[in-house]
Amino acid sequence: MSFKMDRVHVWAAEVHDEPGGVAAKLVNLAEAGANLDYVYTQRLEGSPGMGVLYVAPLVGAEAIKAAKKAGMAEVSEPIVMRIEGDNTAGLAFRLKHSWARKGINLHGSILTVVGNKFVGYVTFDTVADANMAAMILAEEGVNNGKK
Repeated sequence: MSFKMDRVHVWAAEVHDEPGGVAAKLVNLAEAGANLDYVYTQRLEGSPGMGVLYVAPLVGAEAIKAAKKAGMAEVSEPIVMRIEGDNTAGLAFRLKHSWARKGINLHGSILTVVGNKFVGYVTFDTVADANMAAMILAEEGVNNGKK
């Protein structure tokens, strides 16, 4: 099996939790020609009417300038990793079970399958957790899903 796991450098900003709140932030990026692979939003607990928008990647001076104009800043937490590779039945369980056995607590994750490939984003609390998760993913590829 073949897997790839890479760190994603994420930019974020608070957004109004209302129709058009996210679009108001994304318009600057779209006008600057930013080609985003990762767009994630969630409501902010404890801040009624507010949410947070995460985007990546921002490549080039124009995209970064647009992000700053929209009130966005690069964030160091959570640690976001893009993961992709060959899919097999039970892969999500095997990875998450192996990560849990090593004491890795996921911040969040979303994985999806297209054909016989999967792609997704997994967020970790620490760089050490992300690095350990990458090593476990590599072992899964070497073992071809067999223990």
